[in-house]
Amino acid sequence: MRKTKIVCTIGPASESPETIRALIRAGMDVARLNFSHGALDEHLQRIKNLREAARELGTNLALLLDIQGPKIRVGRLAAGPIELIPGQNYTLTVDPYEGDEHKIHVDYAHLNRDLHPGSVIYIDDGLLELRVQEIMGPDVICQVVVGGELNSRKGLSLPGVDVDLPPITKEDAEHIRFGVKHGVDFVAASFVRKGEHVEAVRQIIQEAGGTQHIVAKIESNAGLRNIDEIVAV
Repeated sequence: MRKTKIVCTIGPASESPETIRALIRAGMDVARLNFSHGALDEHLQRIKNLREAARELGTNLALLLDIQGPKIRVGRLAAGPIELIPGQNYTLTVDPYEGDEHKIHVDYAHLNRDLHPGSVIYIDDGLLELRVQEIMGPDVICQVVVGGELNSRKGLSLPGVDVDLPPITKEDAEHIRFGVKHGVDFVAASFVRKGEHVEAVRQIIQEAGGTQHIVAKIESNAGLRNIDEIVAV
């Protein structure tokens, strides 16, 4: 029996019955449903397509529900996307602010507490890179290292920072209950940083009457440091 498994993400580009059958024939063992995107009815249709294709081909196919997890985002840009130029200063603030070419709000209340001069900030999955120059009250003044287009509501990551975020969001809990109801096999928990985060996911699964296995995604230094504790639960 092959122990290495092939996991394929099923989304708009791969959700048709024909494509799913081709993926199964090519060796797909696990179908990943990315709940960072898409409506519940769209995911339900994908589940139906996956199960029908597996039945037609007489194979076992596991379903993995990947929740988004807590995510830090920049706020809204009042006039639309802006261009960040390497070398320019740009300010992130925890105060309410309609974003512009000088400053934008970030929805993490402890941003100015957890960063210091020299800290690196990535935006939009690493497409943009900022380096902290100075902390002034609610404002984090940065220099642009890697520039490009900045859009509203893009994700922001803080490498090396133990962010103070809840293990799961209200939307995550709703998605987990949806997955239990429709019989997925695995729940992948994003940005797991300690053992209690796994326990929080397990509690929701059990309260919904499920026994799904949990995949803990280690995506930070804190998660790596606490790997033994995470594995133990």
